[in-house]
Amino acid sequence: MIGRVLIVEDVRVQALHLRRILERDGHHVETCEDPAGAQAALTGRAFDIVLTDLRLPGVDGSQGEGGGLALFRQCREALGEDAPTFVIVTAYGTVESAREALRSGVHDYITKPVDPTELSNLVGNILEYRRLRRENRELSQAVAARRVEEKLIGQSVPFLSMIELAKAAAGSEATILIRGESGTGKELIAELIHAASPRAKGPFVKVNCGAIPEPLLEAELFGHEQGAFTDARQARKGRFELASGGTIFLDEIGEMSPSLQVKLLRVLQERELERLGGQGQVIPLDIRLLAATNRDLEGMIRDGGFREDLYYRINVITIHAPPLRERRGDIELLANAFCARFNEKNKKAFKGISPQALELLRRYHWPGNVRELENVIERAVVLGRGEWILPEHLPDPLRQATARRDTGDFAERVLDAGIGLEDFSRLMIQRALEATAGNVSQAARKLGLTRRTLQYRLGKEDAPR
Repeated sequence: MIGRVLIVEDVRVQALHLRRILERDGHHVETCEDPAGAQAALTGRAFDIVLTDLRLPGVDGSQGEGGGLALFRQCREALGEDAPTFVIVTAYGTVESAREALRSGVHDYITKPVDPTELSNLVGNILEYRRLRRENRELSQAVAARRVEEKLIGQSVPFLSMIELAKAAAGSEATILIRGESGTGKELIAELIHAASPRAKGPFVKVNCGAIPEPLLEAELFGHEQGAFTDARQARKGRFELASGGTIFLDEIGEMSPSLQVKLLRVLQERELERLGGQGQVIPLDIRLLAATNRDLEGMIRDGGFREDLYYRINVITIHAPPLRERRGDIELLANAFCARFNEKNKKAFKGISPQALELLRRYHWPGNVRELENVIERAVVLGRGEWILPEHLPDPLRQATARRDTGDFAERVLDAGIGLEDFSRLMIQRALEATAGNVSQAARKLGLTRRTLQYRLGKEDAPR
């Protein structure tokens, strides 16, 4: 296995000796003489291994026993898990110092004079270790993405198109605006994007901008220094800092005040922030922003409630979460999945949703979308009895709304057929009398009329025209 190795060694003969060993094994090797040169080499170039002398010259040219260890700590702080693997090269008399470096996180050490076979084996083992660690990390990311995707249930065209777009956008660093009504699963889409992105190993930090009072939201986002306000007894990192190396998700971004919008725009432009009470101290950020809203941002821009420049900054890619009424084909899948989940949670044994109950669920308009469906099924599982969820297990408002819709649909069919009101009234009376074998009292009850009113209408029908 071939790797990229950086040698940090101020003794030219020793550096040349190490380089020849590694290049003979086919590795790509660069050398430098001091920590400053190493930091320059590590900036913008990826190395698998750093082979550094324990004693390195400082900026004043003097030798320092902890020079290699200091370089390791700086590199780890700057690059985190992406840092190369460090190996300390040490003389016999400083072995104890090298062991101290191991306790600090350095991978291994090798003593001078360096044995070529020992160095080759050590580098080969490290490269194999890094390969296995990388594959394990990629597998963990794939599993995490799969777990999130399993929560997103559906087979309808609008749903699958949304998932395809989310996955395609996940691999980029672009800001994404997720739009849709409440209850459509915007947060789950954001989780999927993060889990399928190169930042999946980093934190995923969620902030609901509509749930935090405006005076607290600024400190929550940007953090504060000790004494920044009355209750600031100690310094505290904000959500942006906590998300460094990962993704921050700003839900309900349309609820953010104009003054905070200005500060958010600056953070996105400069990739840095200043905590409340920071007195000019700037903190660099490495974050990706995902945002979501159910508001009409374009209308808010026209009314002066949302900044146009921020809108274009967050709206690089737009993903629309379709409402449940536009993906009715997914209702049965979702309902049965929720039924199985709440069965397990509540120790119930429902086999599923009855055809009659499913028909009601399909015909309902779902103003609360998937979240409302989830709540309806949980209620039915908790309160219901028997093997199947039946229409009577569903809440009254849902059944009543469906009945009203049925009536409306029937009225539309009558109008489409060109039947006038008088003709329709005459037809209803005729059908009621046929159904009751001419019994006027029973027919009146079916029609919701009194016997006298029905007799009056029958008299009108028989009168000459």
